[in-house]
Amino acid sequence: MPLQFIGIDPDTGKNGSPTAWVDQETADIVIQSYTADDATRTQCIQTPAPGHAPGIPEHETVIRIPARLTPVLREACDVAERAQL
Repeated sequence: MPLQFIGIDPDTGKNGSPTAWVDQETADIVIQSYTADDATRTQCIQTPAPGHAPGIPEHETVIRIPARLTPVLREACDVAERAQL
């Protein structure tokens, strides 16, 4: 699974580095970011997607992406869309 590096949180230091890549085989966007805290996870469980059962499936997780990573995510979306796999 070759990943194309897209960008990193511009305010990152040496510890903690929200980052985005695009999988070059599937065009999936791959994100590294902060693990959501219990309060955020609870809110996600209490606010399920319409038509879905509440809860977070075992094969999924909740992450928190800093707003300052938005330009990087836009670029990742553009790269994934251009791949047209």
